[in-house]
Amino acid sequence: MDADSSTLLDWYGKLPARRVDLVGDYAGQELFIVEGDGLLLRCFDDPKLDFTGKATPSQSRNKYLLARAIILRHLEVHLHLSHPTVKIYTFDSVLDPAFQNYLNASGAYFIMTHDGANPLPLSKDSRLKHHNLNVQSIESEEHRKRVMFRTSIFAVIDQGYNIALIDGLELMDTKIMITVVEGIRKSKVAVALDETAYASNIDDGDIDRRLQEEISESSVRMVLQEMSKLGSSSERLLLTLMALKVMEHHSVMDIRLMTAFLIQILVIAHTPLTSRRLEMPAIDRERRRELDEFLATFVHISERILQRRFWDNICTQASLQCDINDMIDGRLLMTIWSKLGEGSASQFLGSRLQTELQGLIGIATSKFETPNKPALGECTSKLLSATELSPSPPNQMTILPFSHFVFDKHLQPINITIQASRNVSGRSAKVFQEVSHWHNAKRRLDPKAIHVLSDRDKMRAMRRNQFFMAEMASYAASLTGVTGKILEPELITVSEAVKPARETVDRTKENNDTTKQRKGQASKGATNAKAIIAANVAAKGGGVADKAMAAWKTVRANFDAERSLQSRYRKTKAYLRDCPSEKRDIVQAEVEYYIICTLLKMYRILCKFNDNTNQHQINGVTALTFSTIRGLPVAKGLTKTIVNQVKSILQALNLPSVEFPAVENDGKLSFEPDLRLNEIPPVATTYHEFQLLHCGPYMDRNLDSMPDARVKTFNPDGWQRKVLDELDAGRSIFVVAPTSAGKTFISFYAMEKILRRSDDSVLVYVAPTKALVNQIGAEVQARFKKTYPHAGRSVWAIHTRDYRINNPSGCQILVTVPHILQIMLLSSSNAKSWSRKVRCIIFDEIHSIGQADDGVVWEQLLLVAPCPIIALSATVGNPDQFNSWLTSTQRSSGFDVTMITHQHRYSDLRKFIYKPPSRFSFSGLPEPSFGTLGLDGLEGLAFVHPVASLVNKSRGIPQDLSLEARDCFTLWQCMCRHQTKAFPVDQSLDPKQLPRVLRKADIIEWEKQLKILLKSWMLREESPFDKVIEDLGKPVNDTKAPAYYLSRPEESTVKTETIEMDADDLYCTTLPLLCKLQERDALPAILFNYDRGKCERICKTIMKQLEDAEKNMKESSPAWKSKIRGYEQYLANKSKHNPKKMAAPKKKGKVNDDEGTSKADKMQDAASEEANPYANFNPDAPVEGFHFANIAKAEAAELAAIHKELKRRELEPWLMESLTRGIGVHHAGMNRKYRQAVEMLFRKGFLRVVIATGTLALGINMPCATVIFSGDSVFLTALNFRQAAGRAGRRGFDLLGNVVFQNLSTAKVCRLLSSRLPDMTGHFPITTTLILRLFTLLHESGNTRYAVDAINSLLSQPRLYLDGPAFKDQVLHHLRFSIEYLRRHDLLSAEGVPLNFAGLTSHLYYTENSSFSLNALLKEGHFHDLCSEIDTAESRVLRTLMIVMAHLFGRHPCRHSDQEYIENIVKRSPSVVFLPQLPASAAKILQDHNDQTLQIFTTYVRTFVDQHINSPDDKLPLT
Repeated sequence: MDADSSTLLDWYGKLPARRVDLVGDYAGQELFIVEGDGLLLRCFDDPKLDFTGKATPSQSRNKYLLARAIILRHLEVHLHLSHPTVKIYTFDSVLDPAFQNYLNASGAYFIMTHDGANPLPLSKDSRLKHHNLNVQSIESEEHRKRVMFRTSIFAVIDQGYNIALIDGLELMDTKIMITVVEGIRKSKVAVALDETAYASNIDDGDIDRRLQEEISESSVRMVLQEMSKLGSSSERLLLTLMALKVMEHHSVMDIRLMTAFLIQILVIAHTPLTSRRLEMPAIDRERRRELDEFLATFVHISERILQRRFWDNICTQASLQCDINDMIDGRLLMTIWSKLGEGSASQFLGSRLQTELQGLIGIATSKFETPNKPALGECTSKLLSATELSPSPPNQMTILPFSHFVFDKHLQPINITIQASRNVSGRSAKVFQEVSHWHNAKRRLDPKAIHVLSDRDKMRAMRRNQFFMAEMASYAASLTGVTGKILEPELITVSEAVKPARETVDRTKENNDTTKQRKGQASKGATNAKAIIAANVAAKGGGVADKAMAAWKTVRANFDAERSLQSRYRKTKAYLRDCPSEKRDIVQAEVEYYIICTLLKMYRILCKFNDNTNQHQINGVTALTFSTIRGLPVAKGLTKTIVNQVKSILQALNLPSVEFPAVENDGKLSFEPDLRLNEIPPVATTYHEFQLLHCGPYMDRNLDSMPDARVKTFNPDGWQRKVLDELDAGRSIFVVAPTSAGKTFISFYAMEKILRRSDDSVLVYVAPTKALVNQIGAEVQARFKKTYPHAGRSVWAIHTRDYRINNPSGCQILVTVPHILQIMLLSSSNAKSWSRKVRCIIFDEIHSIGQADDGVVWEQLLLVAPCPIIALSATVGNPDQFNSWLTSTQRSSGFDVTMITHQHRYSDLRKFIYKPPSRFSFSGLPEPSFGTLGLDGLEGLAFVHPVASLVNKSRGIPQDLSLEARDCFTLWQCMCRHQTKAFPVDQSLDPKQLPRVLRKADIIEWEKQLKILLKSWMLREESPFDKVIEDLGKPVNDTKAPAYYLSRPEESTVKTETIEMDADDLYCTTLPLLCKLQERDALPAILFNYDRGKCERICKTIMKQLEDAEKNMKESSPAWKSKIRGYEQYLANKSKHNPKKMAAPKKKGKVNDDEGTSKADKMQDAASEEANPYANFNPDAPVEGFHFANIAKAEAAELAAIHKELKRRELEPWLMESLTRGIGVHHAGMNRKYRQAVEMLFRKGFLRVVIATGTLALGINMPCATVIFSGDSVFLTALNFRQAAGRAGRRGFDLLGNVVFQNLSTAKVCRLLSSRLPDMTGHFPITTTLILRLFTLLHESGNTRYAVDAINSLLSQPRLYLDGPAFKDQVLHHLRFSIEYLRRHDLLSAEGVPLNFAGLTSHLYYTENSSFSLNALLKEGHFHDLCSEIDTAESRVLRTLMIVMAHLFGRHPCRHSDQEYIENIVKRSPSVVFLPQLPASAAKILQDHNDQTLQIFTTYVRTFVDQHINSPDDKLPLT
């Protein structure tokens, strides 16, 4: 093995690989390339195809090349007729410039190919037995194949593409599971790419030049002319005759074999495929060798003929039928050859078609003596009559009898033959009965059995519940309200309940009103209380106003003393926000004006010292000023003075005027505004341009918002009011709206309706993850409380597989995961009680129905839902299709469905590509700027215009590709620059046509019109669309990585270490990126990386960089050393003034050691202690500037409690340390308590950097200012990108969200932005285990009304399958034969009663089909026999048991590996990497089980075909 090959194979073996659902999880609607040679190798390697047989390597190669050429020819002729959009391309190699150009132009997502792995051990290769070959020769051939494919893979991955391995492809239900090999942007492995090593057209290197000369255009036309005399127009016949003629010229043709081959060609032409089903004939070795040699030569020559350039032209000009795809039928040819024997062909031939055969022989050879008038027809008849499989198909299985009153009416249309006997087997059957909880054998299900807890168990249960409730309360505190306050739960009362006595009602009113008054104030009712308050206010008159203004003057004086204008602005905003409502109404206008004056002064100073480096900040402050002025007209307490001065400011700034209401009042301001308008430079652009470029995030977002009595906290938009109307009408709804659009309140409104309806109604909230379940449970606890007349009831409960909080069957709002809800709905113990109380089911993140693992459970729940549903999602690629299916399923249950869509986010997202510096020095986090939104203008951050991502026009414009105001303006400018006479930009699109003061609604309409024009350009090749894309993409191409970046230039006295940065090093480039975000106050941030190990490594790298820099600072900073000296002096002074008291024996009864110290002295000591700057100084704590924590957002006691809890769980020290520096890691492998702590501290604002996998992308309330995609991944798909990017832009905090791509190629970024969301695909929901569970539900519940209705509703569905049309007959056939399967495997009786291991099989539904294999082993006594030796051979028995169970439930597909790699590398590992083979006895049982299952479902297919398929189904979908 040469060095390059060895390096290549080692490189490939280290590439990470992941198993994914190709369509649902990975590709979606993306274009991908199928590499043809890999596809053919995958097909021809199938042992059932018997393609290579016993051929030598060279013979196999020739057969492959001919098959390849024939398939290419077939596709080129036929494919465009059926699929005009699917193209076939051929290239010389992966280095072919034409292939490179195609790859760049296609916009393909990935490439599907083979990696050349041979899972067959050489010792079992059949070629060793039939040819004089050694292992080395075959290994050389296999090595060449591996090198060829893996060199191609190297070349493709080196360009940034991932590889999907077709040799690991597996079809599962409606999913396509495949192994995806992840590449990197640029490989660092040096491999010499030799074009001949992996050329697509494999050559044996020994081409006979004379052979090429003989296969000339003239010779082919001569044969064609002779063939036309026979009236034939078959390309297959032309190719055959030409190949035979060349063979005859070289004297390498046996006349008998030529005759047999021509007979085979004519039989193929005159006989349908169904009549050519032949058994493999017996033939002696010598005659087989002769046939193999003949075919090898024929195949080789035929392939050379097809490769000639003129072949296609000749066939097209002659209008020949392209039928070479059916050219060689091996069994037919072998049968003819065996029947011809040693004699002449004439002895087998009859009296017809002799002329055709004689003519063909005459064309093929000139040395053949004409036989005695052979006739082809009789020959064909004799040959086939002796060999055709004339017996009828294998005996069709007769069906066991079955009858059940619920199923009979649904199965009535199926006509099948029923077996007379009712016995399945000789075994005795035992009726299954559920007597204990399915995963707790100690918990009995007998409702009469009363389990009394001991006092100790009661205490444990109470403490456990208290612990959970305290944890939930703390968790809820981080979820509620934008001000950080805990929501006071609303007391819910039942509105439809019988009203209590009048006295009780009045007392309740009195108590409620009393809580709203001052403590101790008496009241006789709500009306009297309000009247008294109003009278008091009126009596005080202006006293309240005077006090409010006096308080404002005092506070303003403190604000004026602030030297930092930014600090003054923030404190004033906080003062106005926290001011009580009655005071706010008095001072609001003046405070707002004070804020405007502060911003104006800031603007004046920035303009005075403008050196073109702070232009972004000037624009930001101006936009903030205009936004504040625009909100002033609705402020309380406006005066003429304020209005007139604000109008002057707008005029001075050259900003559009704002309409103010008529103001009559006037008064003197409490401060003298420092306006100096003559010193203020006006805005240099037009007011339209200024608003579009800089004010987009500040625009009024009111979209048809109106007050609604049903919503107390905000004015809902039009689409939200429509949702409420549909819920009030009792209809099901399907809501598609982006993250932060306002979907959350829908769920809580529905919950409140259920709680007010009665004390028994139940709402179920279904979430895809346990993290989301915890979050919703905590929010419900924080929002609602209710009193119940009976014990054991609660407002809410959580139920997952791992834990439960409160009683799931005794609550009104159950928060759970899909599997648990399905178990509860199909539980016989709930059928008579709980299931009938369910009034609504909320399916959050409904797009999870497309998941490969759990999607089928979502689909089944939607089919059996006994009530209206609420389906919510932000990312559905085909909402109309899904709504159509959902509507049909709900209507069959008697419910209507309304789809409501909303496409606009509350805050826009701005995307950037990060280009790290070449060198980086970290001297502390930089100070954040003020007033700037976005990351524009920062070195190394390139803005990505959304339209610039539309490089692949075949994708079109995604429906959710949104443009903010600035994007619309730059797009309009660019289109105007490149417009032509044929493609003009209409004047109606000019921004001057927009209103003077712009709103978000105006931008949305303008965006819509711009997209219509852009789409029309996209569809025309001659349009300037490509120029627009190129122009808008210049910021990405022109932005260069900075040569050097110093995080804090002002810290010149601090020792720093300069690091040489590798742009592709994900870990070391993260800290400089975070520093850039800190510069723009764009933290907190979530960094998404879909690899757990990389998440932890990123965190560790940042931690090390912070710690090393902090250490350098402490060693070199004079300020730090001075501070330490001061701290040491403080400790010395403290010790000197407060020496330790001598320990003295306490007198009896003395409880106060400080008896001689007065309370005043103690207070004075405490005050002096707090005044000392070193009182709270901790030299060991992270230094400011070397951590990301916002210490003001969390109390020390709270942090100490969290650290204590985490310490008990023995977390690694670096995780604890990272929290103190404001950094967290979040992935599913982390401790649950740690993950919860990360979520809480991040929401509070203490943590400002979290590195996470996709666990935070799915519905978790973790909003942030910036989302960073750190590195590429197979799982970074269009769906996951949108889910994760939706975390950016905190409603109530951020007017704009930032999305940064780190260490991703520009092509991948464009693909993510322009990709359409994948369609929601379904599964086949009527599984065999579901059917068994339905029978268990019926039997165990005594055929209750709920159970019968659930089954009737399910089987009456017109469209059971999400992706498919209404094919009810096929579903019913599948149902009947699933029942047949259950019957034959002793799981169901003839009357539908579950038997034997039915309960075990049902409860393992999520492992289907492994659960049925387990049943087969149990039924045949395999485990009984195995465990009989447990006492004498415990180790062997346990190991065997583990192997069997691992085969059933623990098999994980891996990338196909070469057998030599397995033998030499893997088997030397101390671990068992690959599963050992099943024990022979278990394998025999499972093989028999598989055979019987195949027979059952083969009968199902035949029965369905006989009854419902009327025309031949023999056309492949592609051609």
